[in-house]
Amino acid sequence: MDPLTIGMLAILAVLIFFMFRNSRKRKAQQEELKSQIVPGKEVMTNFGLFGTLKSIDEVTNEAELEVAKGVVIRVHRQTIAKVVDPTVSDPSAPRSVEEAMAIANRESEERDRVKLNEDTAIPLGEPAFGERVVSEVKKPVRRAPAKKTDQ
Repeated sequence: MDPLTIGMLAILAVLIFFMFRNSRKRKAQQEELKSQIVPGKEVMTNFGLFGTLKSIDEVTNEAELEVAKGVVIRVHRQTIAKVVDPTVSDPSAPRSVEEAMAIANRESEERDRVKLNEDTAIPLGEPAFGERVVSEVKKPVRRAPAKKTDQ
């Protein structure tokens, strides 16, 4: 057997190993999710719909979600992506789009105020050694033509 064939077989073996490893991880995650999905929990579907789980029918693979008071919808059981845990929310996360934009603007202003060249720690407004500086172009001053005097 030549080294090229041995190398190709080794790569194939590594790919098969990772494929089986990932499938085991995925099965473990599905089992964990399945154990967490019980009626009364708030869940999120794959398409981003939040609701409270009312019931699960194992035979027909259907779940009933209450998305608003008195509004119950039926979805396929496998569309439930995760159980929403309200106690795990990040307190530093913005609560609205406006708040997120205000935070981003504040951070941008902070960066603009302290713009430093990372390489030389020279403020970006000043030229580095050897850098050509283009100053404002001065417009030529137009002078009135000199009066001709007859002599």
